[in-house]
Amino acid sequence: MNESDLSSLDRYRTLLRVAEAIASHSDLSALVQDLARLLPSVVPVNFVGLSLYDPHRGVMRLHVLRANVPADIIGGHESEPGDTPAGLVWETQQPLLLSDLSAERRWPTVMELMREDGVQSCCLVPLTSVARRLGSLEFSSLAPKAYGVADMELMQQVGRQVAVAVENVLNREAAEALRRDVERQRDRFSLLLRMTNTIASTLDLREVFRAVSLCLREMVPQEYASLILCDGETQRVRLHALDFPDNEGALTEGALSDAAGSLAGLAFERRRPAIANTLLDLKAFSHAVPQLLVRKGFRSMCSLPLLSRDRVIGCLNLASHHEQAFGEQDVEFLSQVAGQIALAVDNAVAYQEIHTLKDRLTEEKLYLEEEIRVEHGFDDIIGDSRALKQILGQVEIVAPTDATVLILGETGTGKELIARAIHRLSGRHARTFVKLNCAAIPTGLLESELFGHERGAFTGAIAQKVGRFELAHGGTIFLDEVGEIPLELQSKLLRVLQEQEFERLGSTRTIRVDIRLVAATNRDLATLVEEGRFRSDLYYRLNVFPLNLPPLRDRREDIPMLVRYFTQHYAARMKKTIESVPAPTLEALSRYHWPGNIRELENLVERAVILTQGMQLHVPLQELKIEARQDPAPAATLQDAEREQILKTLRDTRWVIGGPDGAAARLGLKRTTLTSKIKKLGIFRPRE
Repeated sequence: MNESDLSSLDRYRTLLRVAEAIASHSDLSALVQDLARLLPSVVPVNFVGLSLYDPHRGVMRLHVLRANVPADIIGGHESEPGDTPAGLVWETQQPLLLSDLSAERRWPTVMELMREDGVQSCCLVPLTSVARRLGSLEFSSLAPKAYGVADMELMQQVGRQVAVAVENVLNREAAEALRRDVERQRDRFSLLLRMTNTIASTLDLREVFRAVSLCLREMVPQEYASLILCDGETQRVRLHALDFPDNEGALTEGALSDAAGSLAGLAFERRRPAIANTLLDLKAFSHAVPQLLVRKGFRSMCSLPLLSRDRVIGCLNLASHHEQAFGEQDVEFLSQVAGQIALAVDNAVAYQEIHTLKDRLTEEKLYLEEEIRVEHGFDDIIGDSRALKQILGQVEIVAPTDATVLILGETGTGKELIARAIHRLSGRHARTFVKLNCAAIPTGLLESELFGHERGAFTGAIAQKVGRFELAHGGTIFLDEVGEIPLELQSKLLRVLQEQEFERLGSTRTIRVDIRLVAATNRDLATLVEEGRFRSDLYYRLNVFPLNLPPLRDRREDIPMLVRYFTQHYAARMKKTIESVPAPTLEALSRYHWPGNIRELENLVERAVILTQGMQLHVPLQELKIEARQDPAPAATLQDAEREQILKTLRDTRWVIGGPDGAAARLGLKRTTLTSKIKKLGIFRPRE
């Protein structure tokens, strides 16, 4: 093999390495650096540059410039296409060979910069993909007349490969930008849904606005927020809500004022959003509020009219310390928020009108029913039995504290309702109530549900997930069937309760939370502790304030009230009119043992409403197998016998537990053991 063949072989090998470098890079700067390192063995190259055309700005931009000789060079220059040789190559799509830059009179600015770096000759080839013209690839040498026709053809081959790599990078950047935009829109839709849920759950305008203001801060940069509503009597506006740090009494909530001369007045007049995105625009308004905002350092403001049934009922105002804070997409999103607030205001006004027009009989009926259910915040707990009142009394005692509550009771006794009542009566009622049924989640996913995970933490974890404890920050978390939590997770749960901190799966960053735990179970946790299936330290931490819910058979006097409530509830849902429940039916239902408790009763009444054709509820009593004259007499269990024996002894000792003549001594038990059994069996001392 002669020397010429060896030279050609070396060039082909170099071209192969160049192709491999192009294929392996996704970063343009690193790609050009490799080209500047490899190409000198093929052609005389001292500088390699990459110029791309920006279609949005209409300029050629030198994105990267690399040298294999000492030189103080940087990229980032921008020029009109006609002011640079790269622009000519991009426009004509033809290669350009400049053999002697000292004699070149075109593009004086660019030529002067190249001559300062010692460049005497260069070759430029077009970068073109199947879809579009991209720019040019530039090769420069410190020697004059360094390139010939063969070199230019070789460089054109390199340019075709580089064009593919550049196209791929640009496509990836466009896809990433699109992904970010989609994520932003998704987050905003999620935020809008949260605000809609808040509005649907309350008729208090201040509560609605407070929640909306907190949500807005997550997505729109703003430090001031106010809500003004039209006053129907005076045709002026009233400030109803305010989020303005360091107010110093300059703005008084509830005060009446004119909107003329303000940005809000302009929004009222035009019935569309009004924006002042610069300090100069904001200063143009003579109203006291914009002038105050200017003095407080605000630089932009946005006012959005609240439109309801083709009329303006108010205005949402936001302001920021930064100029250009409210872009087109922000205003579009805020307009949707304003629509939801307008709906909430209209609903609140309509509610007040309906409430005023209720007749006396309806008010009295509501009072008698709500005296039991709403007076103490137990609006979804039905009943007036002594056993239920004792439980609700304990709920009122523990709810204002942040103590952990353990709710015990059979399946179907309403443990979740009691947990919600505790949350509503607590100081955390304005924050989130998060629930999780530990028995309904597979063991392998329970840890992720509770504590969340990072992307890639395990197979299938394709995105970051926020756990229930994180969602409940500032609120209450309700863990139902807590006895089903596996031992390996119990230590982590104990740490959250004690330290209020945890780590997501796959993360080492500690997350601190402020939560109140309410747990529930129908299992005997003390027995599970003795059997080694539940940690004793976790049990003691959960058992701070136990609540033993009575089964339905121990509160039979509540059954008629529950039957009537469920009847009206399902009749309204099914658009039926059922006016009464036969007395014999209520008597029969009151005698039944109800092993499924309230849930069984609710399901039976729903089935009865479906079957009923007239105005009187027809219950399929034959399904219950009720004995006509007396309560069912199931075979006594060991637990029932133990309960009866303890009750009899307590009565004989007049409910004295300790001491030589106390119930514990008579039963041959320790005082603490007897106390535990009394709680476990749901035994309560009757009131005198």
